[in-house]
Amino acid sequence: MKKTDIVVLGGGVIGLSIALRMQNAGREVVLVDPEEPGTGTSFGNAGTIAEYAVLPVGSPEIIRKLPSLLFNKNSPIAIKRSAILSLCPWLIRFLYQSMPKNAARNAQAIAALLQNSRHRWEELSSQIGGKSILKTNGSIYLYHSKELFESGLQDINKRKKLGLNAEMLNLDDLKKLEPNLNLSEGGASYFPECAYMSDPGKMLNLLLNSSLYKGYEIVKQSATRIERTSEGVKIHLDNQMSIIAKHLVVSAGAYSKKFAKQVGDNIPLDSERGYHVEYDMVKPLLNRPCCSAAGGFYMSPMTGRLRVVGTVELGGLSSKISKHRVEHLEKGVANYFPNLSNPNRTWLGFRPSIPDSKPVISESSKGNDIIYAFGHGHIGLTLAPITAEIVESILTKTKPPLPISEYSVLRF
Repeated sequence: MKKTDIVVLGGGVIGLSIALRMQNAGREVVLVDPEEPGTGTSFGNAGTIAEYAVLPVGSPEIIRKLPSLLFNKNSPIAIKRSAILSLCPWLIRFLYQSMPKNAARNAQAIAALLQNSRHRWEELSSQIGGKSILKTNGSIYLYHSKELFESGLQDINKRKKLGLNAEMLNLDDLKKLEPNLNLSEGGASYFPECAYMSDPGKMLNLLLNSSLYKGYEIVKQSATRIERTSEGVKIHLDNQMSIIAKHLVVSAGAYSKKFAKQVGDNIPLDSERGYHVEYDMVKPLLNRPCCSAAGGFYMSPMTGRLRVVGTVELGGLSSKISKHRVEHLEKGVANYFPNLSNPNRTWLGFRPSIPDSKPVISESSKGNDIIYAFGHGHIGLTLAPITAEIVESILTKTKPPLPISEYSVLRF
């Protein structure tokens, strides 16, 4: 049985960022993940450092739209029929968090976490040799009708009240930034200070290699159970081996719920099944990520390809890809680029989703020997550096970089 200082459970961008930060602080770290670190959900996202994503998924507007969103198969948000009963407790909490006062409070808490995300990623990418991957020419929301444009203006005004820099673009202004887009009506909103990654997978690989260079150990096994013992936190692995750690950080994304429950914390975490399709091309069609506000998907220019990513399908951790959700992305991007051929590849990942859209970054209810860092939803990539900073403060019992009660496990 191996003993160590810190075990990080989960090798996505959150776990990798925490592991590197703790190594930089001189701590011994073992990372546990059954797959190659950096190849899961963190690999397949839109690549945006989304400081503008201050609004929670749950809002009064969503309450009004929820029936049509969930049960319209062409909606950007869908629910698997087989999962409706099991999702009921989560959906009830989600509706409660969508009430005006709760939604406003959640937005303030998310905005606080997102502050300086770009700056933190600039520092981290420079540290690991990934500065050239981080692009800083903004991000765009697209509105394909006058009505959507006016609705988008209201949305942007809400974001501006939370400190965001954004501007509205008419079609002529949009065409100057993105001349290849097929859009004849409406307009866009532009977030000029947004950064994005031209290759999230490569950035994660650099993050991994930086930690390996510093000498941490990777255990490619599934953790089956965790428990507190007199020696420390015991992590049971599927090869019938185990590790004892002084501290355990649970950062296993959508798979984190069961581990928290094993030590007495029942967290309302469920998974969003997110998809992407990719089109290989030498010259990019876009200059920056563009989000279809109505379609709920991003089109992100990446090295050698265009990635179309998005839609939300509530319905568990089944690895079976929904053909319909993939087709939704294909049809959506065809509205903007009608000459695209069939995609070169498709992908499915699982986002960890909590009803109030706030992650859990907190010591467990029984102490900081177990620390939680999961539930980041759509903004895990954005929040990885600040999450690692908060986790270090919890582990060392030092002052965190911002008040963190809103992200505590005790809120449940």
